[in-house]
Amino acid sequence: MKKHNELEEKPRLFTGSYLMVWIANFMMYFSFYFVTPLLPLYLRDEFNADKAMIGLVLSGYSVAALAIRFFSGYIVDRFSRKKVLMIGYAAFALFFAGYYITGSIVLFAIIRTLHGAPFGLTSVSSNTVAIDVLPSQRRGEGIGYWGLSNNFAMAVGPTLSLLLYGTYNNYNLLFTVSLFVALLGLVVNSFVECKYRPPVMEKKKMSLDRFLLVKGWSQGICIALIAMSYGILSTYIAIYSKDVLNITTGTGTFFMLFAFGLILSRFVGVKALSKGFAVRNATYGVIVVAIGYAIFAFWQNLYGYYISAVVIGFGQASMYPAVQTMFLNMTTNDKRGTANATILTSWDLGIGIGIIGGGYVAEHLGGYNSAFLLSAAVSLISVIFFLSYAKNAYLKNRIRN
Repeated sequence: MKKHNELEEKPRLFTGSYLMVWIANFMMYFSFYFVTPLLPLYLRDEFNADKAMIGLVLSGYSVAALAIRFFSGYIVDRFSRKKVLMIGYAAFALFFAGYYITGSIVLFAIIRTLHGAPFGLTSVSSNTVAIDVLPSQRRGEGIGYWGLSNNFAMAVGPTLSLLLYGTYNNYNLLFTVSLFVALLGLVVNSFVECKYRPPVMEKKKMSLDRFLLVKGWSQGICIALIAMSYGILSTYIAIYSKDVLNITTGTGTFFMLFAFGLILSRFVGVKALSKGFAVRNATYGVIVVAIGYAIFAFWQNLYGYYISAVVIGFGQASMYPAVQTMFLNMTTNDKRGTANATILTSWDLGIGIGIIGGGYVAEHLGGYNSAFLLSAAVSLISVIFFLSYAKNAYLKNRIRN
């Protein structure tokens, strides 16, 4: 009878506000992933950019997102989270219109770089609002399902954009679709209802703790290393597929399989997160990710290409929400924005380094094959660092299970 009553009292997970912010987050990431895989081809075709220049130009987005995320956690905790979310989302959507006027690579680089700032702010505020509307008893489970909004976008976005580009060969059409979907997401977000939370009004000396979760630095390094590998892969896979493997539609299939691995892992691992097995999920995740990148780097044919997509996706979806839960378990509820900003800052840092480093290696040190070997090596380093230090550091610093 007691167990039956506990089940009846279990709070509802999929509330109206959670579903709305979930859908809006899907639309934001759909807009992002819809154009991202084809931007290297766009820069090469429209501006005759080489590999190193492509890496330099595209890294600006991550640099701007990284810069704003350093402050976004404080902003989200200090001001109304709903207002911050709406302002950031509106700016993110409108920047897609700027791509229509990029008549030179310099102008494109400026607009693309500036676009990263609202993306950084919106992703932090969206994550934080989602956590706010989740019942505390089911937060770990909700975080796992939350990641599916990104995963579905990753599956659908690149696949549709590659199909659309293959049919119409028109980059402006891709920018139009991203603009429209992002504006629709802004409308959806306007229906999200957030409970009032008093802003953080602490009168403390300015310190790094106001902006980042300093005691989570080792987990942040692990995220940055994984992101570096992913930055190399996601940025250069379309052009690598076309120039080296001689396939054009395969990139869309790769991202679909990658997303399949992500989604499968989320459904398998979400219950474990709800039971407090964050460390176990993170451990499995970083190991599987490293195996996936090794398959991609060393098994250079279509079999390795597609199998690695599922493996990397499965591992990444196990690792990321688990580490996010670890961050939240190391801080108090009023610092959720700071915790989310820290993990996303780490991700942006890794993505930016990966894009620049991958482009340099591809241009000067042996082509794309060498760049993907770098991604495999970096993911192996993340495994070693997590198992030897970061895992124990979390167990020492956590304030809840």
